[in-house]
Amino acid sequence: MYDPTRLAALVAVAEAGSITRAAERLGYTTPALSQQLAKLEREAGTALLVRHHRGARLTGAGELLVARARRVLDELERARHELARLTGLTGGTLRLGTFQTAGIHLLPPALSAFRRAHPDVELTVADYEPSAGVAAVAAGDVDLALTHTYTPGGPLPLPSSVGAEPILVEELVLVSAPGHALTSGTSRLPLAELAGQPLISMAPDAPARRDVEALLARAGATPSVRVPTPGYLLVCALASAGLGVGVVPEMVARTSVTPVGVRALEGGGLRRTISVAYRSDEMSPAAEAFRALLRGTFGRAQQS
Repeated sequence: MYDPTRLAALVAVAEAGSITRAAERLGYTTPALSQQLAKLEREAGTALLVRHHRGARLTGAGELLVARARRVLDELERARHELARLTGLTGGTLRLGTFQTAGIHLLPPALSAFRRAHPDVELTVADYEPSAGVAAVAAGDVDLALTHTYTPGGPLPLPSSVGAEPILVEELVLVSAPGHALTSGTSRLPLAELAGQPLISMAPDAPARRDVEALLARAGATPSVRVPTPGYLLVCALASAGLGVGVVPEMVARTSVTPVGVRALEGGGLRRTISVAYRSDEMSPAAEAFRALLRGTFGRAQQS
């Protein structure tokens, strides 16, 4: 039986015309979406897509499966809507907190899916730094909040009334000006290659990034520009302009509005984990439904 998440991924590629644009629409990283499509092709036993320099197009088998997938997904949407009425999700409010990059790249597709399933629930979204989002959940100001931690780094400090569930783990990657020697290769770059390189230091005094910055310093990267407040769009823009190299989450690098070179780092030890924070003692039906949606959407994208 085909996984509905993978069917939805194939439909998204058919509509967007490329895997990269479909990944942006769905809130996946491009490699994660490619992995899901490869699994779907293995399940189908045939090629569904032809990749080319401008994107991807469906094969005959892909066109057939997309046509059937749309019908299946439409029926699932109807089922979700009918179940929502049975479980009382026909009104109320869902209050969400998010940090900037999650709000730009993760929330829109998730909220679109939630709105289709539960059109009568009123949505509010507020912008918080990750630690402030957790505090807002504890205070009852929001029902759920997206937050993050880094590896290397300490665990997320949580009040006793708040739990956190990881929904997405992504690697940190190197970004540079297009054509830079460090990002021209296809293999993973050893951290030792950063020795002597001018580094755009991302929030060096922020607790979440402190251990990452220390590791880059031990590798020999030399801060050239310091960005003391979180702002990955700015880091990518400065790297694009040739002011140094930066280390940012892959999601940010792949969707940068300024052109950057991107390269994976050796070892895979630099990561960001995005989690959803929730009150462990009480949760509304809308919050439970949205948390389950996040788990199903982004959790499946990482399964091997």
